[in-house]
Amino acid sequence: QVQLVESGGGLVQPGGSLRLSCKASGFTLGDSPIGWFRQAPGKEREGVACIRRTDGERYYADSVKGRFLISTNNARDTVYLEMNTVTPEDAATYYCATVECYRNRLHYRGGPLDYWGQGTQVTVSS
Repeated sequence: QVQLVESGGGLVQPGGSLRLSCKASGFTLGDSPIGWFRQAPGKEREGVACIRRTDGERYYADSVKGRFLISTNNARDTVYLEMNTVTPEDAATYYCATVECYRNRLHYRGGPLDYWGQGTQVTVSS
């Protein structure tokens, strides 16, 4: 099955850290820009961060800038979202997807060659 698979979610205390992973299953990420979105119950989906791996361009939403870090491994088959200084407002289901990634925004096209993961839940509680 061709899909993106997120992992690494779980329970984290306020102020703590968590690292999410996004890996392709059934296909290779290649040079596709990858983004992270999140959605909490009752809230709109928010584009959190993206990385354009051809030139290293990154985007971060203001809500996470300075706290979250998006990166890729040397094999370029996994994209990470490192979450630091987590707050209760960061609690959500986090999804990764193939996106268009720009310096000031990210965009999920939803085309036939675009992929969206099943999500991993992040709970913030002491």
